[in-house]
Amino acid sequence: MKILAIAVGLLMALGAGGVKGGETKSSPAKFKLDSLTGLEIMNIKAEVAEYRGRRAVRLMKQDAPGSETNPANESLAILNGTDFKNGVIEAEVAGAPAVGAPPDARGFIGIAFRVAEHGEKFECFYLRPTNGRADDQLRRNHSLQYISYPDYPWQLLRKENPGVYESYADLEAGVWTKIRIEVSGSKAKLYVNGAAQPALIVNDLKLGESRGRIALWTTLETDGYFSNLTVK
Repeated sequence: MKILAIAVGLLMALGAGGVKGGETKSSPAKFKLDSLTGLEIMNIKAEVAEYRGRRAVRLMKQDAPGSETNPANESLAILNGTDFKNGVIEAEVAGAPAVGAPPDARGFIGIAFRVAEHGEKFECFYLRPTNGRADDQLRRNHSLQYISYPDYPWQLLRKENPGVYESYADLEAGVWTKIRIEVSGSKAKLYVNGAAQPALIVNDLKLGESRGRIALWTTLETDGYFSNLTVK
């Protein structure tokens, strides 16, 4: 009986501590993204702006002469202090082609995860908002994208595995869009606008079971906004 009581007590303690699968569950980390505090900005201009009823982090190309932005480099705002391997990332994003952007600009915007130091490598899901309601069905099929930087850009993934790492979702350029990323081991799922089913599933994350920071991701031809990021 004494042994049974000890066992029951131990199970109750584990339940109270939120231990599951050998990992301790922690409270969600929330980033309202209404300031630039704690962000490492890379190859892009960042500011806080009012957009569609809320304060948000805005990422955009630097217009000043002699700016250091380079189209060949990734544009990121890394959340310092984050350390992510498995779990759930939720955020609201809004992207549209910037004024003067080239015709093939799509308003690219997304979230990078398991980001290595200074963005040297990372996994990423992103949206092409202008594709979501295009008249061309092939463009619609390219509304969502997974990439793994630097070895697996979208061009290579599309060439070697057509249709595997991209998918369709109903998107509108410049409109707040809720995204949810679930990551477990070498697998990840992307959900859009509260859908019960994922719009894109990746079963072989190219960096394997790595870990790293979380970052806001966009491109230099995008006018992008980010708000209400939560990590569970």
